[in-house]
Amino acid sequence: MLIDASAPNAGDPLAAPVASISDYLGIATNNVAEYTAVVRALRLARELGADEVDLLLDSKLIVEQLHGRWKVKDAKLLPLWNEARSLLSASRRWSATHVGRAQNSAADALCNAAIDRVLAGGPASVVVQPEV
Repeated sequence: MLIDASAPNAGDPLAAPVASISDYLGIATNNVAEYTAVVRALRLARELGADEVDLLLDSKLIVEQLHGRWKVKDAKLLPLWNEARSLLSASRRWSATHVGRAQNSAADALCNAAIDRVLAGGPASVVVQPEV
């Protein structure tokens, strides 16, 4: 989910997103799914012209790895980490903060919606963004 940080309720976990991505990944680890979501969100933010990014993630592992405080030991995560770091380096400013799962319920709902949608025969990916 992408939320405009300048909106008055941007800090509210239920703030209306400017854009969202709901992808079905099939069978993947939680860490692969989290990193894939970060990369997809960063790409979309860039497409929408964002030059500052604040990531709120319920994965402490990914927050610490993005900041370079923890090593990426899982070979499956390395290409995703590299892409995320590359996208972040193109930003004027970025941050990644660990938040509790309760603050990430809307993002979890998008994941569950993707699973339900695919099981019902729908598309694997749905991107909602402002009309340009």
